[in-house]
Amino acid sequence: MSQSPAFVLNVLETPEDPEGSQEPSPYDESEVHDSFHQLIQEQSRWVAEEGLELQQRQPETGALGASGSDHETMLGPEGAPVYSMATLRILASMPSRTIGRSRGAIISQYYSRTVKLRRRAGRPQLRDMGRSARPSLRLYDLELDSAVLEEEEKRGLLVKELQGLTAAQRDHMLRGMPLSLAEKRGLREESRPPRGKHRAQWHRGLLSCCDQLRDSCVLASHNLGLALLSGLQALMPWHYALKRIGGRFGSSVLSYFLFLKTLLAFNTLLLPPLLAFIVGVQAAFPPAPTGPVPAFTGLELLTGGGYFTHSVMYYGYYSNATLNQPCASPLDGSQCTPEAGSLPYSMPLAYLFTLGAAFFITCITLVYSMSRSFGESYRVGSTSGVHAITVFCSWDYKVTQRWATRLQHDNIRTQLKELLAEWQSRQHRRSACGQLRRVAVLGLVWLLCLGTTLGCTLAVYTFSELMIKSPVSAEREAVLLLLPLVVCLLNLGGPYLFRILAALERHDSPVLEVYVAICRNLILKMVTLGILCYHWLGRRVGTLKDQCWENFVGQELYRLMVMDFIFTLLDTLLGELVWRLFSEKQLKRKGKPEFDIAGNVLELIYGQTLTWLGVLFSPLLPAMQIIKLLLLFYIKKASLMANCQAPRRPWKASHMSTVFISLLCFPSFLGAAVFLCYAVWQAVIYLNIQVVKGQRKVICLLKEQISNEGEDKIFLINKLQRVYERKERSRSSREAGQSQELSVLTSGANLGPVFSVKCGRGP
Repeated sequence: MSQSPAFVLNVLETPEDPEGSQEPSPYDESEVHDSFHQLIQEQSRWVAEEGLELQQRQPETGALGASGSDHETMLGPEGAPVYSMATLRILASMPSRTIGRSRGAIISQYYSRTVKLRRRAGRPQLRDMGRSARPSLRLYDLELDSAVLEEEEKRGLLVKELQGLTAAQRDHMLRGMPLSLAEKRGLREESRPPRGKHRAQWHRGLLSCCDQLRDSCVLASHNLGLALLSGLQALMPWHYALKRIGGRFGSSVLSYFLFLKTLLAFNTLLLPPLLAFIVGVQAAFPPAPTGPVPAFTGLELLTGGGYFTHSVMYYGYYSNATLNQPCASPLDGSQCTPEAGSLPYSMPLAYLFTLGAAFFITCITLVYSMSRSFGESYRVGSTSGVHAITVFCSWDYKVTQRWATRLQHDNIRTQLKELLAEWQSRQHRRSACGQLRRVAVLGLVWLLCLGTTLGCTLAVYTFSELMIKSPVSAEREAVLLLLPLVVCLLNLGGPYLFRILAALERHDSPVLEVYVAICRNLILKMVTLGILCYHWLGRRVGTLKDQCWENFVGQELYRLMVMDFIFTLLDTLLGELVWRLFSEKQLKRKGKPEFDIAGNVLELIYGQTLTWLGVLFSPLLPAMQIIKLLLLFYIKKASLMANCQAPRRPWKASHMSTVFISLLCFPSFLGAAVFLCYAVWQAVIYLNIQVVKGQRKVICLLKEQISNEGEDKIFLINKLQRVYERKERSRSSREAGQSQELSVLTSGANLGPVFSVKCGRGP
């Protein structure tokens, strides 16, 4: 049985064009196969005349037998091989027969594209045109790119084809050509219709000034837009610093600074309405002082009392009336002044509604951030092919500067370490005995941690009760720092004890280790804050003397924020800087301590919870929190770069930001909102209860007064009756005496003559 002949085409290699970077597109439409066939035949004869020939490999079995007509090779009259139509089609579709990569080949290629566009519009097909308009072929060692005349002819044909396109298609075609700008401009000018050329020349002569002005305006607006974009990118806080941290320490440490940036955005959103509608208005219309204002001594920066009590810092300073009340009509008939007749401003309603609106906006923003973080972290299929994507698609080819290149290199290397460490952690499995031993150790460690939390809670409760029983005078305000000092010491010492106990667990995954540490620290801090809230809400009014309860709670939260910031600085100084120096000088260790992600993140959540708890009692606490966060970022960044090292076991913090936002939303914001709602209910409900009690007391007094007045009437009537009776008795006795006297006088008048007669008789 005969076998198909195998052919080898011996051709000279052509040098590659270094400028050709675009892949040529072969044309295999059935309409152009005939023209390709003719070109191949002509060029095959030309090659045969130069001495090149197709060598036929003879099989080992000898001469070839008769095969199908499609596989036979026939020799032409000059010895050149002649192939069948199927063979020619295969040869025409080979990569070596496609368009070259020089400028002429590019022009031919895009000329063919314009022909395709003209076909769609019903224009003549390619086989109806001249042979010179067909795509160039690079056959064997034939280089048509060097033919200048043919290139110019193709250029002219391309210009004609471009003229037949619409303006949008022409611009799109020119924009995609891999040519220089000068050649593109030349093709655009040549392909412009004649009317457009004359009109452009005419306009160029008459409107050159207007065109220059327009171009200048467009260029200026473009430069202005680029400058604004650069300015907006520069306004993004810590853009380069965050990239540097992520490239050097990985996404786990970067998540702390991103969370700090998120908290800064929340406080920046909370502060402006408080300043505009509460603090600013009250500062413009200060209330009349109720007493002498104490002088500023500097101790107020720590205690929050003294001079700050009589300022816009606390709730008790704000007016409880309507500001700018309209004046009543004067008695003398004169009109009101414009200042007195302005719009009234109810300060209590403004205070309440502004805080409510600010908390509502914060809640909406927090829920949106949490949902967006969940969508980015737990997207379906987000982990498929992540290794290949990181290896092949992470590099940014727009980076040109050396420092940016090095930074991106470090960032990609750290990402690969994290991905590989995460993949290796999934491969490790424990035996049954190892799992039982691990469960026993975990149970023991958790019992010790919960016992430590319970002891800290009892210590805070006992000390707060002692502070209640021993009220502090104004001269001893420094004693008020004892409770915040105890709370901060427990919050600082507890996490260190948890870290020591966590060393016994030996978690395989560093992610799980961080989550467990966050959970333990969160329990400690939230329980401590719960005890303090119970202490504030249950504070008896009698122990406060003449102090406002809202001012007292605001000062307590102020002192806690100040002491928390001081202890954070001490922890950074002693826990990172001093420990690094001690380990390098004394212990002769080369390794630096790692950055405590769990402890530092919980410090941020604790400080933000204090801010949300105290915004009702001290509206300027968000401003203090903003200053604190700004200082913390630069201090922590400097300490991280100088005193810490990257995690020894790299891990990818893909869900860490989602966990932080969730903890900020549910235990922190929700707890603060419940506390504030209960506090407002206790200002409102307590006030109503006191009003009702007062009204009841007044009613009882009025009833008693009415009964007393009735008794007074009875008493007066009895008095009057007794007086009347006494008068009646005195009058009757007086009348009786007068009647007796009258009777005596009457009897004496009758006995007088008799006596005289008797007396006149005598001797």
